[in-house]
Amino acid sequence: MSPFRPSAGFDRRTLLRGAAGAGIALAGSVAALAVFPGVAAAYSWPSSLRSGSTGAAVTELQIRIAGWAADGPRQTYVAVDGDFGPGTEAALKRFQSANHLTANGVADADDFAALNALESADGSTSHFEFSEFTSNDGTGFGGGKVGAVTVKENVRRLMYKLEALRTKAGDRAITISSGFRSIAHNQAVGGASNSMHVYGTAADVYVSGLSTRQVYVLAEACGFSGLERYTLSDAHQHVDSRIEYAYGSQSWWWESGTVS
Repeated sequence: MSPFRPSAGFDRRTLLRGAAGAGIALAGSVAALAVFPGVAAAYSWPSSLRSGSTGAAVTELQIRIAGWAADGPRQTYVAVDGDFGPGTEAALKRFQSANHLTANGVADADDFAALNALESADGSTSHFEFSEFTSNDGTGFGGGKVGAVTVKENVRRLMYKLEALRTKAGDRAITISSGFRSIAHNQAVGGASNSMHVYGTAADVYVSGLSTRQVYVLAEACGFSGLERYTLSDAHQHVDSRIEYAYGSQSWWWESGTVS
């Protein structure tokens, strides 16, 4: 097995938070993140996951590799259904390749260590904070079309897709200009009545140094089913996962079509 080696822009705050002065070693151990104060206990993965595996651990794997749905513009996504099938295997191989792991489509201790290294103490991810996605009217994750707990989980899933987007963008920083919106705030900014923002499944993003067209192209490979038309005048790119949720449109909406 190849040891996990994070990409050049990897943010180690998952490891460092609350661990000042501690010697830190990540050597393929699933439990490596659990031993430092202030760091959330690593997810309790089984010894391995592979084609044919089922259950909650597969569901969590699918959430964390969802942004690796394709290797180019393609209307596809990783189904979060707890069933390790061909789509999950292909996404896992892409994640493994990007993280310098053996790309065999079987998740084991090294892969789990890499996945846990993306997790922060509060359940957010290594490059994103929940506070970046709360409604800009100060209501947090409340006041949407689903409860705050559901919104927060939807945001967590969105974060992992954005982690993949960040990696594909060469580890460029991503700024969230709009994440979850309360119904009131969505109305105030002129959002569609059933905007994916009111469920926490959408974000408007800026990627440092990239045009909206470049971000759109990268997002086409990250399992996003909603992509707003890119323009030279708009500084942000809208992404969402509308096809994956019962309250979404259940259809693809790539407003600029497929771009390569």
